[in-house]
Amino acid sequence: MSFLKSITDHSKKHNFPFDHWEYQDALNDGAINEIVSADIPDVKQFDLNYDGTRAIDGGAAEFREGNPSGGKAIKFRCFVTKENASQFPHLVKFIEELQSKEVHERISKMINKDLSNSYVRVEVICDREGFWLKPHCDIKEKLMSGLIFVNDANESEDLGTDFYNEKLEKVKTVPYKHNYGYMFTSGPNTWHGMEKKKIIKERRCIQVNYVTFETDWKVE
Repeated sequence: MSFLKSITDHSKKHNFPFDHWEYQDALNDGAINEIVSADIPDVKQFDLNYDGTRAIDGGAAEFREGNPSGGKAIKFRCFVTKENASQFPHLVKFIEELQSKEVHERISKMINKDLSNSYVRVEVICDREGFWLKPHCDIKEKLMSGLIFVNDANESEDLGTDFYNEKLEKVKTVPYKHNYGYMFTSGPNTWHGMEKKKIIKERRCIQVNYVTFETDWKVE
């Protein structure tokens, strides 16, 4: 179980600016290849601009003009579900590890939150030039949040997640290193985001959450 081994043997807790853990080598080569090859549309090709959130799912008015039904939104987000599981067999194995009692109980102890009645949510992400994410705190329904970076394009390590203090001053960047991740639990001062930075090709990663709302992946 590579994720369990990673958070057990290759993780480090940090207290500044809030409690979080950084870890490495959580993904196998198969999962990494699925993240790299996932087909995620480039918002720039549709004359859309990043707005500081991840909710730009093609629901913008320009896609709905003249169509009473609202039209079909272009999906810029790629959550791993049972519907598309055949495209991501290695990531499904990763999710199954997160669902396991051994893993979610281990994380529960680390973050001091009960995950026994939660659901796993994994999103494959491909950020491109122009992307930014305004400082925010996650909703309380996200019991555990974090990313695992896949930097196979030799992008700058500065493309990691930025952490902020209570004055919303950037005080830390988790480095965008290959097969390197972090996690934390939601709270009132867990400010994080990503400043506008130069992305040469793309910024690939997966977002990993345990959440209280229903997904296809209930923990055991």
